[in-house]
Amino acid sequence: MTAVGIDSRMLKRIRKRPRSAWDVGPSEYEPEAQRPLLAGNQANGRNGSPPKRDDDREGHYVYNLGENLTPRYKILNKMGEGTFGRVLECWDRQTREYVAIKVVRSIRKYRDAAMIEVDVLNQIANNDTGNSCCVQIRDWFDYRNHICIVFEKLGPSLFDFLKRNKYCPFPVDLVREFGRQLLESVAYMHDLRLIHTDLKPENILLVSSEYVKLPGFKRFSSDEMQYRCLPKSSAIKLIDFGSTVFDNQIHSSIVSTRHYRAPEIILGLGWTYPCDLWSVGCILVELCAGEALFQTHENLEHLAMMERVLGPLPQHMTQRASHGAEKYFRRGARLNWPLGAVSRESIRAVKKLDSLKDMVSRRVGSSKSSSFLTDLLYGLLKYDPSERLTARQALAHPFFKITT
Repeated sequence: MTAVGIDSRMLKRIRKRPRSAWDVGPSEYEPEAQRPLLAGNQANGRNGSPPKRDDDREGHYVYNLGENLTPRYKILNKMGEGTFGRVLECWDRQTREYVAIKVVRSIRKYRDAAMIEVDVLNQIANNDTGNSCCVQIRDWFDYRNHICIVFEKLGPSLFDFLKRNKYCPFPVDLVREFGRQLLESVAYMHDLRLIHTDLKPENILLVSSEYVKLPGFKRFSSDEMQYRCLPKSSAIKLIDFGSTVFDNQIHSSIVSTRHYRAPEIILGLGWTYPCDLWSVGCILVELCAGEALFQTHENLEHLAMMERVLGPLPQHMTQRASHGAEKYFRRGARLNWPLGAVSRESIRAVKKLDSLKDMVSRRVGSSKSSSFLTDLLYGLLKYDPSERLTARQALAHPFFKITT
């Protein structure tokens, strides 16, 4: 029987899976026991593989929803896409649970990177006693020249939550819980001699998709009530270990997504564990403010924004800047700003930034939480990486001792 020929009485008896995502409907497909067979699956056998197709021009795996990814997994939905490939929501017939499968492009460099990620994930899993706050690998396999990594299925990223919530900041008490868990995951990785190098809100996922809707404020122009959404659970997990390196490996010169990149990387001074802590500091500000701390796309403007928020860069760092970074300075010390600005718009973007203390005070208010958070952020955003707080030191900060 094809999906088209299903009796209408049978359709009425098919039960929907409870709504799981906080702003979108559930996957179109339900567990096999709760939904009709698809015509495509009947043609290939219930658990058979689909016809072999060529990849698209960029090396992505070509699929249809409802098809199998090996006989064990049924493809339900596309969860996301990146440079590496795509993440698919699948139904695991063996464990009878929903999983997220990262299907890597069939290009050599991405396949090699995926195998390094598998090694890192296994290292994380083998030493995890349940407190790492890192996503768990379930399995991996090579399917039609695509490395496929199976993960537990989690909720939306903190970035997606902010975006769908119209960039309404999280309350400081929730930021405290997010920060504590993020630092736990970073400390765990650093204990294993691993450096994540790509910490950002997009790579921090809520464990649950459930949320509560709270009244926020009324628009001045109407009586329409604006609502804000908050996650029911503060539990998060760190994902995306595709750029993770062991400290004793050769380090590429540029790492981290631009907004979260530490000054030592921009200045070409080399980097190690502290670059992750700088990223954590940027993330905590963003969660409190609803927008990225350094919204920039080029190095000189980025350094000028840093000085506007945190004060002058130390001379012992600027004088040691690499040959490629010397052009950002006059006489080897002072930043060539605003003379070197690429546009008036760039100058305005820097000028509108507040100092870190004022920024936190404006967003969080004057309270013990505000002063402790400001002090923590200054420790995480120290220019000199040797003076920056470690993850363990940050976890011991008074900001995380406040009870609510």
